[in-house]
Parts: sequence; C-alpha cells; structure tokens
Amino acid sequence: MLNTRERFIRTLTGQETDRVPFIKVFGGDNAVLPRWINEVPGIDKNIDEILKFEGGYRGWRTTPVNFWLCGEIKSEIVSEDDETQTVKYEHGQVNIRNKHGDFHNHIAEYPVKDFKSWHNIKEKYLDPYDARRIPQDFDNYIELYKTRDFPLQLTCGGVYGFIRNMMGDESLCYAFYDEPALVDDIMTTYVDMNIKLWEILCRNIKFDLIECWEDMASKNGSMISPATFERFMAPHYRKIKSFANAHDIPILLVDSDGYTDKLAEQMASCGVNALYPFEVGAGCDTLAVLDKLPKMAAIGCLEKNSCSEGKAAVDEQMQIAEKLIKNGRCIPGPDHFVLNNTSFEQYKYFMNSLREVVMSTKPGT
Repeated sequence: MLNTRERFIRTLTGQETDRVPFIKVFGGDNAVLPRWINEVPGIDKNIDEILKFEGGYRGWRTTPVNFWLCGEIKSEIVSEDDETQTVKYEHGQVNIRNKHGDFHNHIAEYPVKDFKSWHNIKEKYLDPYDARRIPQDFDNYIELYKTRDFPLQLTCGGVYGFIRNMMGDESLCYAFYDEPALVDDIMTTYVDMNIKLWEILCRNIKFDLIECWEDMASKNGSMISPATFERFMAPHYRKIKSFANAHDIPILLVDSDGYTDKLAEQMASCGVNALYPFEVGAGCDTLAVLDKLPKMAAIGCLEKNSCSEGKAAVDEQMQIAEKLIKNGRCIPGPDHFVLNNTSFEQYKYFMNSLREVVMSTKPGT
C-alpha cells in the first residue's frame, strides 16, 4: 500500500496512484483559531488526530533549518496600546502587531532602503555556512528522514518573496527600474545562499520538493509584468530547477496567493511544476490552468470561506474537489487559512467531507 509521501509525489507528477493524500494545506495544528480553543478545550493539542490529517504540517514537512536571515537581531518595543504593539528590529525593520482579529502583523518599515542598508544585512545575516543555521541535534532528523512516510521540502523564502520582505512591494517596483543592480544583487545573494545550504543538506537527505514562497499576486494578477519576471526572476528559477534536476527532486512548488493563472504559465516555462493555493476568491480557474499546462500540478483550490457559509456551500466545494481529483495532478484543500467567522464545527464539516471525497475518488493521471 502506498504511503503519504508516495501519493503526494505520484499525484503531483501525474503518475497513477490509489488516491490523493488527505492533507490540511492550511489549518490544523499550525492554525488553530483562538475561538476554537474556547469551543473545544485542548483542540490545539490533538486537532490533527481528530481530523485524521496525513503528512504533518501542511501535508508535507519542512526541516528545522534556517533559510532566512541568520544571526542575533535585537528588538525593542517602541510603542504599545490596547490594540497594537510596535516593534523595531536592529536590522531596520519595524513591525506593528494587531492584538486582535485575523491579521495580526504587518511591516510598517522595511529594512532595505539602499545599497548601504542591504550590504549591512548581506554581511551580517546571509552566510550560508553559519553554524547556527542547522540545529546541533540535526543528526537525529537525518535518521528520522531515512524512514519517513511524509514528503519533505527544501525551503526558499522566494525569489520575489525575499526581496519584497526586505524592501516592500512599492519600493521594489520602483527599484526594478531605478536600481536594477540592487535588485539583481539581492535576488542572486539570497538564491545562491539557499543553493549552498541545500547542497549541504542533500549530502545526507533525499528531498521530495523545493518550495518557494512568493506571494507575488493580488486578485488582479502578478505584481510585476511578464517582462520584469523574465528579466529578473526567470534566471533564478531556472537555476533552482537545475539544482532540483541534479539532486533528483521531482517537485518545484511555488506558493503565491492571488490570481495566479497567468503567472503559472511563466512559472511553468522556468521548470515550476506545482503551484498553490489557487485562491477561488481571486478568480483562479485550476482546471483551466491544468488543462493548458500539462506538466503543472495544483494544491488547494477550494474556497475556504465556504466553511462559514453553511453545509450547502461546502457540499458545492466537495463536488469541485471530486472533479479536480478525477482530472489529475491536484490535491484539493482549503485555499488559505479560515477566518474567525468559522467555528470549529464548520471547519470539521468541511474537512470530514473532503476526507470522504479523497477516500472514495480515483485520481486521474
């Protein structure tokens, strides 16, 4: 019988499989809402077992390795009231945390403003060989991974995703035109840092996917033009794909919210063969994308807000889930985290219904 790891790979690469894995994508123990703990005390400790999720974390797992800025970054609270807390970090970033509601944190000031501020970060926090990146007990994880039944990813904070978190979307859009050398240096430094770190990890571990976090689209489409993507991002994605091929890693997965149907075409041209979460509210048409791109796969694709809209809305999404599975190369799940307007009973109905569909539907290829 196939395990979760095998089903995950077979589904996303278009191979025959008995069924798709039942994975949370968004939710479970990485996103228990505070109201759920009030409704079902202790649910944050055993939600995955109750709902019978497979694969751990999102259905595939990460390693406890630091692929981001590495080093001590001191911080101080510069202001606070009943609603918010403002924190300033040593490398120049300022965050405002909302103490209530669904959206808890946003960056008010970005750390990279010019070459000088970038080089400060580059020199202090982006050494791929910094011993603090890999936990001292990592040998224990290596042994665990040898017999795992779950998919395991190498992580990239994004070609666009990393630099947007360093500069912010607006400043970055100007920099593509005003300071292309700065954009090139940030993207190249970060991607090359990851690849050097990946090389170390691949000496002892067989990975199943590389995931790149981008979040580079709104409901109107990509934040940047096709020409800008090809000029700045495509070379790095081709470099990442070459690494994946050289290390027999079958899946190159991109995470981007928003309307990504057009972006998927450019991603596919660079070797990306899986995308998620295909947000329904942003207008994504997963079946159309998969029909047009025969090597692309999808995860997510179901309207998360249906949870709070009643059983009829959920049942409609389950019909879509069945169609997606039968079409092939798709693992359905909610297209993002559910919001505070969703009770645990509503979320459970969605997930129990999805599990029934997964267990009873033969995937296409």
